[in-house]
Amino acid sequence: MKVCLIGPLVGDLCGVPYEFNPQRDASRIDLNHPYRSLSDDSVLTLAVAKAILERRPYGDAIFDLAQRYPLAGFGGMFNQLWVKQRNPRPYNSYGNGAAMRVAPVGWAFNTVEDVLREAEASAACSHNHPKGIAIAQATALAIFLARKGQDKDAIRAALTQRFGFTLGRSLPEIREQAALDGFDETWKSVPLAIDVFLATDSFEECLLQAIALGCDADTQADIACAIAEAYYGVDDRWVTMLRPFLDDTQADILLAFCEKFGVEA
Repeated sequence: MKVCLIGPLVGDLCGVPYEFNPQRDASRIDLNHPYRSLSDDSVLTLAVAKAILERRPYGDAIFDLAQRYPLAGFGGMFNQLWVKQRNPRPYNSYGNGAAMRVAPVGWAFNTVEDVLREAEASAACSHNHPKGIAIAQATALAIFLARKGQDKDAIRAALTQRFGFTLGRSLPEIREQAALDGFDETWKSVPLAIDVFLATDSFEECLLQAIALGCDADTQADIACAIAEAYYGVDDRWVTMLRPFLDDTQADILLAFCEKFGVEA
């Protein structure tokens, strides 16, 4: 069975119960929490996948799925413009929405130049602030390098050199920084998610520690686990966990994307 995009969707699924009820002790996080669900993170990740599969503009596919799932929990300006007003346009955002949905780009394209170009296009339809674009590019590049077999030192060096991030902190340092920075500005929150991937040793540990950073747990886990999946792979446990939460439309997009771009589990 070919798989990809399981990481960000599982990160979203398991993080949702802790988004507004943070649990900063990873040992107390329940990955089978009864209030698990998929949120806007997963809807828009699948929208980007759909755009790639159908060779459509990213904004068109994102708008289509946002309209199909209006109660997915979209952020403020996106919800107002793209969902309620049906007026899809860029709004100079540098929130984390562009990073949370970009994972398909890291899987579908095969050169650094293509990944950076497509990540920019996937972001700019809404998050056209330079930081919004750059953070999407950084996330997609990390996924691309991980799936191409680069080690963590190489991934860290590439992101530091290109984007100027401070990476390589220990988990206690990451948690301390997260408590200081909060999660409102993507330029601060997304490097912390990347650092969680760099500081952990398995997909599951990455998932737990990303959720344990605190608020916005679903998005932090989405981003960290998107990279972790590309680096470590995922086994059937995570596919089995995810499957009941996908409706037919979502499952069809995921299966088609996995078939075209995935790797054997």
